[in-house]
Amino acid sequence: MNDSIIAVLKTIFDRDLTKLKAEVNAYSKEENLWIETKEISNSAGNLCLHLVGNLNTYIGAEYGKTGYVRQRDKEFSLKNVPRSQLIAMVNETMTIVQDALDKVTQEDLQKEYPRVLMDKNPSTLRFFIHLTTHLTYHLGQINYHRRILDV
Repeated sequence: MNDSIIAVLKTIFDRDLTKLKAEVNAYSKEENLWIETKEISNSAGNLCLHLVGNLNTYIGAEYGKTGYVRQRDKEFSLKNVPRSQLIAMVNETMTIVQDALDKVTQEDLQKEYPRVLMDKNPSTLRFFIHLTTHLTYHLGQINYHRRILDV
């Protein structure tokens, strides 16, 4: 069972991080990655940084033992990071997530996730599923950001 659940998680993360790279690359003008409006306060560039920070924190640091230290405020305050650097960060995150998930056991999935999250202690499996939906949610926002503002 562990292999199939982990395999599914790995497939979803790989698929959606690949889509994230495609969305970042699809912007006709690199500077449009950073557009914010009154109605759209999170740019695609900042959402990309946020997703990288999120996965490196909750999967990479926790299970991959990467030593990653999150600076969440910078995920939303940094601007004009070059597209090539964003893509490199996503590529690195893809490798880290895949390698970290290889270290997760069936027992790990059933245990409470090692960190308290918003005063809750979900199982690791439940939290990993949350991370996939979090990625997909922001990926959709980036897609709409591009289609609306990349003109």
